[in-house]
Amino acid sequence: MSERRRRRTKSSHTDTVADQPSYLTRTAPTYDILNEEQITAIEAAAEDILHNIGVQVSHEPSLQLLRAAGCNVEGERVTFERGFCRKLITENAPSEFTQHARNPAKSVRIGGNSLVMVPVYGPPFVAATDIERRYGTLEDFNTFVKLAHMAPEMHHTGGPICEPTDVPVSKRHLDMNYGHLALSDKCFMGAVTEKSRAEDTMRMCEIAFGKDFVDQNCVVSALINLNSPLVLDETMLDAAHVYAAAGQACVIAPFMIAGASSPTTVAGSAAQALAETLVGMALTQLIRPGAPVIYGFMMLGMSMKSGSPIRYDETWKSLLIAGQLARRLGVPFRCGGSSSNSKIPDAQAGWEGALYMMFSMLAGVNFFIHATGTLEAGLVANFDKFLIDCDMLGAAARMMTEVDTSPNALALDAIAEIGPAGNFLTAAHTMERYKTAFYVPSNANGDSFEQWNAEGSMDAAERAMHRRKQMLSEYQRPPMDPEVDAALIEFISRRKAALPDTFA
Repeated sequence: MSERRRRRTKSSHTDTVADQPSYLTRTAPTYDILNEEQITAIEAAAEDILHNIGVQVSHEPSLQLLRAAGCNVEGERVTFERGFCRKLITENAPSEFTQHARNPAKSVRIGGNSLVMVPVYGPPFVAATDIERRYGTLEDFNTFVKLAHMAPEMHHTGGPICEPTDVPVSKRHLDMNYGHLALSDKCFMGAVTEKSRAEDTMRMCEIAFGKDFVDQNCVVSALINLNSPLVLDETMLDAAHVYAAAGQACVIAPFMIAGASSPTTVAGSAAQALAETLVGMALTQLIRPGAPVIYGFMMLGMSMKSGSPIRYDETWKSLLIAGQLARRLGVPFRCGGSSSNSKIPDAQAGWEGALYMMFSMLAGVNFFIHATGTLEAGLVANFDKFLIDCDMLGAAARMMTEVDTSPNALALDAIAEIGPAGNFLTAAHTMERYKTAFYVPSNANGDSFEQWNAEGSMDAAERAMHRRKQMLSEYQRPPMDPEVDAALIEFISRRKAALPDTFA
């Protein structure tokens, strides 16, 4: 795309800044669960793993980079000198960076004290109060993008919020990328399931943002899941090479189930996860020094009775450890989210999601994937839980901000004006602040029993269903340069014509 086209594309962006910030800036402290002796023991164990055991790297371009960097490569097994990966990361990877949105007012800062909320990622199924559990479709995916675009608690539209299983696997990335780019002007995540799909994502970003702009700025992020235990596979490394070489953000995240793909102990799993993540992050810096990278973490427990993954036990401690390790490396941290093993948005879904979110917040999460909507340990994206979780995130966001102790906030004049046994309801101080003084949830109900009963006695999921329908009736597609839109559609049509219809 020409520089003239790129400028016109940018000028077509919506310039109005949203009422809500495009990301959160936290002032609440993080929580270090381990003391210095304990955290250094985890780090030392990870270096032992890398030096004595190594990892399997099933990707020849990555093996070539590691050989050239002086690592010991025997077949696909790679071992490392102690401190090698850490040095590459600390000397090259940025501590924070900006992911640019199509609407510049919605760009996000990732790292430091910033917190970016990202929807559920990857479930094959969808459900809601009025939708029986079934496989997701492209229409469902686009509906989730619209909701994420409209929800002020969401700073990002994520990646495959649900899998559109009615579209061939070989082609669905094109439709999902277009949905993110055309139905929202927030930031999004790109395809990672095959090298050419990552490359297609980059071509579509160049059309939307301009090739020169993309070359110098991060406009897309990508979730690179490692294959625990201790395997970096070809599919994920192909995608990592595409995105890192283009200067785009890679979230390097082992996907660990304690007792299956990692040890049952928190410390053992933390050490293994650190070892795997160090290698993945170091590779991004060998591909392109300075490429943005995020320390990712995802761990589940496992029921020793059924073998099914669970999201509620002491493995939540591992979130806190991973956040502590990421801060010591000086890189942004990803974990999350508000997930649950429950099958419906019930009390179990509420307490599991709330605790998971709370520990993620305490861990210092910067990039909060699975922040909304997931049930059945990530198998289901539930439309109602999506909006219920948004309420929870909005309330939590208020807790992340600092306490104002300015003279105005201390309110001595107002207290003197009202005096003993007075009423602050009509005080000038209250009148100036009543609209924003407290968090007002969009879905939770605080009415009296009588009023709630008179209005239908609806539970949270029913209210979310009605709110969803209201939101979608009010949805307006954000502006896009018609030339850019036409170019994206032409690219998609051309690529689809060249790709086979495969569903595996």
